[in-house]
Amino acid sequence: MTNVDVHQHLWIPSLVTALRSRREPPFLDGWTLFLDGEPPYEIPPADHDVARRTELAATDGLGKVLVSLSAPIGVEWLPSAKARPLLDAYHEGTAALPEPFGGWAAACVRDIDPSATARDLDRGFAGLQLPANALADATGYARCAPLLELLEERDLPLFVHPGPAAGGSEGPGWWPAMVPYVQQMHAAWFAFRAFGRPRHPHLRVCFALLAGLAPLHAERFAARGGSQEEVDPGVFVETSSYGPRAVDAIVRALGVDAVVQGSDRPYAEPPQHPGFGLGGAAAYAFRIANPRRLLTGKD
Repeated sequence: MTNVDVHQHLWIPSLVTALRSRREPPFLDGWTLFLDGEPPYEIPPADHDVARRTELAATDGLGKVLVSLSAPIGVEWLPSAKARPLLDAYHEGTAALPEPFGGWAAACVRDIDPSATARDLDRGFAGLQLPANALADATGYARCAPLLELLEERDLPLFVHPGPAAGGSEGPGWWPAMVPYVQQMHAAWFAFRAFGRPRHPHLRVCFALLAGLAPLHAERFAARGGSQEEVDPGVFVETSSYGPRAVDAIVRALGVDAVVQGSDRPYAEPPQHPGFGLGGAAAYAFRIANPRRLLTGKD
């Protein structure tokens, strides 16, 4: 039995080097990150020290930690020729991380190349992460269909994570996390229901940050003409940045089997109480049983 955190970020040296080699966003100058439309962001190097993060995972009792490329920096939306060196650096560095780390593969969504993604998945990645703003409507699902079909063929899951935040420089520092990210996840949740699931009936998918709390809108969805279907057993949400009130509400909407633990470390911390006040059985479900079903499709 292994405790799992499905959502962390770790800027491995190969990715840092590749970002420092660039002179247009996204790029690093030392440890200062420059993105389109956002103020420079100072990255604390200690947050991405592999030895320190390995110790933190052990302290948290984690047997598996899945890291992912930080989709908000926009690598996946670059033209393929510019995205590929960064994607290669990410995949090579992540595949070489020590235990307990594993990872989600990443893919260019501007120029879809399922063959390249297949090669990346061959390195042993748990599944594929795509930015939520690439899966926000029917057009996005049509464009990304070859990648999603690849996941279905290999029986691997999809992880949906917020992408670049439009207008992120126009508000306070918390604005991107609280407005564009949440809006993207809300749209991605309903787009999957409308366009993704009919097209990909066997795909398992996990939405970051409790899908922006979109599942709590089920009553309004039904009132506005949506169907009151049973909970989809192939759909999961992870808990990053949320606490007991939100998790309790999501469990009431989706059931305990839909929730998996994700922390978004180093941008947020894992919960002090893994069951979020719902007891030991919930903690076991969130950290062990549900991640196992997400990642393997097996109970």
